[in-house]
Amino acid sequence: MSTLATPPELINDLNALVGSAYILTNQIKMQPYSKGFRFGSGSAVAVIRPGSLLEIWQALQICVNADVAIIMQAANTGLTGGSTPDGDNYDRPIIIINTMRIDQIQLIENAHQIIGLPGSTLFGLEDVLSPYGREPHSVIGSSCIGASIVGGVCNNSGGALVQRGPAYTELSLFAQINNDGKLELVNNLDIDLGATPEEILTNLQQQKYQASDINHSEKQASDNEYHQRVRQIDANTPSRFNNDGRRLHESSGCAGKLAVFAVRIDTYAIAPKQQVFYVGTNDAQVLAKMRRHILSTFENLPVSGEYLHRDCYEVSKKYGKDTFIVIDKLGSKYIPKLWSLKRTVDLITDRLPFLPKKMSDRVMQYLSYLWPNHLPKRMEEYSSKYTHHWIIEMNNDGVEEARSYLQQFFEIAEGSYFECTPEESEKASLHRFVAGGAIGRYHIMNGQELGEMMTVDVALRRNDEVWFEELPAELEELIADKFYYGHLFCHVMHQNYVLKKGVDAKQLKQQILASFDVRGAEYPAEHNVGHEYAAKEDLKAFYKDLDPTNTFNPGIGKTSKLKHWSSGTE
Repeated sequence: MSTLATPPELINDLNALVGSAYILTNQIKMQPYSKGFRFGSGSAVAVIRPGSLLEIWQALQICVNADVAIIMQAANTGLTGGSTPDGDNYDRPIIIINTMRIDQIQLIENAHQIIGLPGSTLFGLEDVLSPYGREPHSVIGSSCIGASIVGGVCNNSGGALVQRGPAYTELSLFAQINNDGKLELVNNLDIDLGATPEEILTNLQQQKYQASDINHSEKQASDNEYHQRVRQIDANTPSRFNNDGRRLHESSGCAGKLAVFAVRIDTYAIAPKQQVFYVGTNDAQVLAKMRRHILSTFENLPVSGEYLHRDCYEVSKKYGKDTFIVIDKLGSKYIPKLWSLKRTVDLITDRLPFLPKKMSDRVMQYLSYLWPNHLPKRMEEYSSKYTHHWIIEMNNDGVEEARSYLQQFFEIAEGSYFECTPEESEKASLHRFVAGGAIGRYHIMNGQELGEMMTVDVALRRNDEVWFEELPAELEELIADKFYYGHLFCHVMHQNYVLKKGVDAKQLKQQILASFDVRGAEYPAEHNVGHEYAAKEDLKAFYKDLDPTNTFNPGIGKTSKLKHWSSGTE
C-alpha cells in the first residue's frame, strides 16, 4: 500500500459525492480495479464509481484541488496494464475513477453514428445497432471481452476487421488539465450542448439536443483511409500501430491522459451476403503469397483474415473451451458477468493460503473436461493435417471473387480450404477469439513446471514477406512453448511465449524486440503501451502535450510518474 499521505477531506468529499456504496478504500476490495486483466498492479487510495457524467466532472474537480494523480478506468480488460497503477513509486496518492456505471449509447444520424458514454461496451453496441442492420467498428475479440467503446478509441485498438483500421475519431468530449493546472472541459463532439460544463454534461446524458444541434464538419469519426493503406503491400512500414502519428488525435490514442466523457463514431452496414473460407497449409509462404495477391488484386477487401498456428489451435481447444461454450450457448453478453464473478471468487480464494492461486480458472478448467469436443469435424481434420490455419471472411461480391481464386490457387499450391457452413463460421471465429485467454489459462494450470509467460504485440512491415517468426537457436532453447495468432492481412501478430524455468523474461523480451527493430516492425500494434512497453519519443511527446502536469495516468508507457514529468523515474 502507498505510504503517501491522503488528505482526509479528499475521501470525505468523494464519499459525499458518489455515496458510500460507490467508493472503495479497502486494498483487498480495490484489487479488481487496481490489478490489470493480465498485466500490472499497484496501490490506490480509493476507487470511485460515479453514476453520471456530472459526477465524473465534480470528482475530477475534487481530485485536482487535492493534487492527486488520477487514473480513468472503464472495463479494465486491457492486456498491458494501462488502466491500473503500476507499483507504488508515485509521488502523489492515486484515485481510480471507474466509469462502467455510465453505459449509455445514443444513436444519431439514423444510426450511422453513435455517441458512446465512458462505460458503454462493444457488446452493448452490437445489441443496440442490430435492429438497424448495422454493426460497430469492432466485433468480439480475445482482447475485448467486455471492452468499452471509449477504451478502444483511447488505445487505438485495432480489432480483426481489415476494412476499418484502428478505432479512431476526432469527435469527442473530454476534460484535460492545462499548463496552469486548471481543469478544462473540451467539447469537440460537434454538437451544441450548452456553454458551461454542467450544461454540456447534463444535456448530453439526458439527450437534450435536437438533430439541428448536430454539426457536420470535416472531422473524421473513423479511420476512413485504412482500406487504402492496408492494400499498399510494398510499403516499408506497418499498416497500423500505436505509435502512428496519423492516428493520434486528442482522445484517440490518449491512453488515459485525458478524462474522456464521450466519443462520436461511425457505424457500418451489416453485409447481406457473408462467407467464411477455412484455409490450411504447412508452408507459411503459401499464406504470404495469398495475402499479397488478395490485397493487391481483389476488387473487394476481405472482412477479416484471422491466423492461428496449430499449437495455438490446440491450446485454445483445451484451455478456452469453457469461454467458448459460455459464448456459444449463452451469448457474449454473459461474459462480463462471468468475469466479474471470476474476479470475486479469486479475490476470496487468493486470501486462503491452503488453496492455489487463480482458483476460478482451475475450477472452470476441470468443469470444461466434462463437456464433449466442441469443435467442428472439418476443423479438427485440418488441425491434424496442417500447421497454419487462416480464417478468411468475405462479404457481398467478394464471396465469389475469393471462391474463384481459392479454387484455382489450391490446384497447384500446397494446402487446401473449405467453405464453412454458418455453424462452422461462428465456431471457427469464436475458437480464434478465445485464444488469448486460453494461453493464460494454460500457463496457470501448468505454472509449476514452467517459467514466466511473455507476450509480444507486433506490427510487421507491409512488404515483409517473412511473416512467420523463426528465432535463433540460442533463444529457442529458452522457450518451452510458443503460441502464434494474429490479423494476417494487416500483418499484426500476437506472439506468446511460455519460458522455461529460471529464464529472465525481461532480458529475453528485449532481445526479441531488438530483432523487430532491425526488421522495421513496430510494437505494440494494437494493445497500446500500457505499463509493459516503453512509449517512443513521438508518443511520449503526444502524452505530454495532452497532460502537461502529468496528472492523468502517470507512468504510462514507462514514462515519468512524477508531477510535471520530472526526471527520476523514466
